[in-house]
Amino acid sequence: MPAPAPSGAPTSVTAPKPASAPAPVPSTTEAPRPADEPPALQLPVQGMAASALRDTFAEGRDNNGRGHEAIDILAPRSTPVLAVADGAIVKLFLSKPGGITIYQFDVTGQYAYYYAHLERYADGLAEGQRVRRGTVIGYVGASGNASPNAPHLHFAIFRLGPDKQWWKGEPLNPFGYLGGKTP
Repeated sequence: MPAPAPSGAPTSVTAPKPASAPAPVPSTTEAPRPADEPPALQLPVQGMAASALRDTFAEGRDNNGRGHEAIDILAPRSTPVLAVADGAIVKLFLSKPGGITIYQFDVTGQYAYYYAHLERYADGLAEGQRVRRGTVIGYVGASGNASPNAPHLHFAIFRLGPDKQWWKGEPLNPFGYLGGKTP
């Protein structure tokens, strides 16, 4: 006769059952975007609908001598221009072609957003200032080489290299990132 089991010990042994895989849980978060793609952006002209955008990125300039590498968003003079994403104002610049311009970096430092042909900056806007998506940063105008009869925002996106030099950045077509639809 076998010896009695010590107190508290099981009296019979059963083979372990294989663990069942947990049931799949539906994802409640958005799929991660590739690291080399900027997020969807705020439309930079207040009151503008994405359906009103026109993809002018590939249109030639200077008799097709150089690419446009931006989109033009026609709007009445003095319409507020909004920051497309959270980030920092890195340069306020007056140039012959772009007129009154703003360079903004996103919070990751991977992308530069360029706003040109402004009428003026928002009051108090300064280099180094942190801005939130949707903050008024300027006003639509026709400065620089823009026609005085066609006020608009010239908006560009550049993917930055390790040196963070926007003038050497890779141009990206803003059209899709602003919710525009290809005609």
